[in-house]
Amino acid sequence: MSAIMQRRMLSKDEEAAGEEVEVRREDQDRINKFSRLSSREQVLEDDLKAKAKEKEELDDLSTELELADEDETVPYKIGDAFFHVKLEQAQEMLEDATSRIDDDVAKVEDELSSIRDEMRQLKVELYARFGKSINLEK
Repeated sequence: MSAIMQRRMLSKDEEAAGEEVEVRREDQDRINKFSRLSSREQVLEDDLKAKAKEKEELDDLSTELELADEDETVPYKIGDAFFHVKLEQAQEMLEDATSRIDDDVAKVEDELSSIRDEMRQLKVELYARFGKSINLEK
């Protein structure tokens, strides 16, 4: 069974008491929305990890370039090709790439925050309706 409740399961106490909570259409819609948000959250977390790794690699490269002579040309990868560029130009391009990564990370973190807020609200609503009979944890 998935982490999201697909159908109502009753505890022994509820069965004995005969208290069955009907899963309404809006409840199912909330469950489905939570599931979609959870999937999107995982994709964004993976994206964030990849961007953090890329930023770390750019920082390492920037450190290495600081050790190069100013008169040297250095190979700089653009797409699938390497171009020899002056050290100063390579450093500027690295700064631009780092800035873009930082902007992307900020956007992803904002979206993750928004998704997590929405998921928290859905959890409150669903747990209020179904109690312990629904499991919304990963």
